[in-house]
Amino acid sequence: MRVQFMVTSRRRIERYRDAEFTPLIPAETARIKQLYAEGVVRHIWHRDDGLGACFVMEAPDLAAARAVVEDLPVARAGLSEFTVLALRPYRGFGN
Repeated sequence: MRVQFMVTSRRRIERYRDAEFTPLIPAETARIKQLYAEGVVRHIWHRDDGLGACFVMEAPDLAAARAVVEDLPVARAGLSEFTVLALRPYRGFGN
């Protein structure tokens, strides 16, 4: 069974400049596209404040979700921080 997770990222702009993010963007984009094609990333958005992204992903458990996130290029480089939250069905719909 796969669980859905909400992941938010925040660029560490207090430590890093845009010029440090720029070289990693192609690799980050390619990895997210691959995860989307594999059905791991289900939806993704840029944050309106320009400081990161937010996406819904599926994984067997929290540890697996965190492992996927920690392997993203900007995470490996320490340029962004991520929050991974497990989601569950909304009870108001009878689940």
